[in-house]
Amino acid sequence: MAISFNNALGIHQYTVGVREKNAEVISTNIAQANTPGYKAKGMEFDRALKAASSGASIGLSRTDGRHISASTNVSGEMLYRIPTQPDTGDGNTVDVDLERNLFMQNQLRHQASLDFLGGKFKNMTKAIKGE
Repeated sequence: MAISFNNALGIHQYTVGVREKNAEVISTNIAQANTPGYKAKGMEFDRALKAASSGASIGLSRTDGRHISASTNVSGEMLYRIPTQPDTGDGNTVDVDLERNLFMQNQLRHQASLDFLGGKFKNMTKAIKGE
């Protein structure tokens, strides 16, 4: 009998990747906090998760028949954040405190998904071994 990972792991197999992409976006915002004119970006987690779990992908073109074919998962549309602080005159919209809070929240949820997946794999291993 084959194991269906979609049924066994549920949505958490997709949340890990989307959380990782979200961490990249937030950390980029923090890194660009002092760049004049930089606009803070964000992504809609629900929309990105829906795209990842539906299996939507973008095919990459090959310029030579010997190249390995590849595709990448769509991880959601990047949107600009609405500024939460007054403009300081340089046009930068990054609120470092907000970004740090969002980063921490994202990391806690990422770790929760990893822990949940670890438990699922542990249970599947027990089932395979007959324990």
